[in-house]
Amino acid sequence: MEKATFGSGCFWCTEAMFQRLKGVSNVKSGYSGGAKDNPTYKEVCSGDTGHAEVIQFDYDPNIISYDELLEVFWKTHDPTTLNRQGNDVGTQYRSVVFYHNDSQKALAESYKQKLGDSNIWPDPIVTEISPLNVFYEAEVEHDDYYNQNSSQPYCAFVVAPKVEKFKKIFEDKLS
Repeated sequence: MEKATFGSGCFWCTEAMFQRLKGVSNVKSGYSGGAKDNPTYKEVCSGDTGHAEVIQFDYDPNIISYDELLEVFWKTHDPTTLNRQGNDVGTQYRSVVFYHNDSQKALAESYKQKLGDSNIWPDPIVTEISPLNVFYEAEVEHDDYYNQNSSQPYCAFVVAPKVEKFKKIFEDKLS
């Protein structure tokens, strides 16, 4: 098993999608890329810690490749909006790949370049590609959040439509 860490806006949305992929397990919401040790959700949401909301998970490269994970990452959020995904605004919602090794770095940079060259989006891709220094797990109430709270208004109106769209696009990769 290998690890991957991505930030693409609210970690509840990202977790809900990646935990449905074949070959992916142990999806955890958390924080990375900031200056404060052991930040809390409230501190990260303030935007003062520098952390991004991220997910970290294990994946089996014999079942799903890092390139396939990058495809899911880039197709399930807008990588052209700086520090924003929909109504979620702030550095904590930035688009970021935290790589675990040189291979992940090279693949992420190559994928980003290809997308940029393709002009799929009218604006440039602003996704940050940075080494993973530390991953702090979010508080336990964020574990499996969408599945446990699907009737909560944010989940019903923001997360659910993203998950449904994701399931249609990546039907062949679902567990």
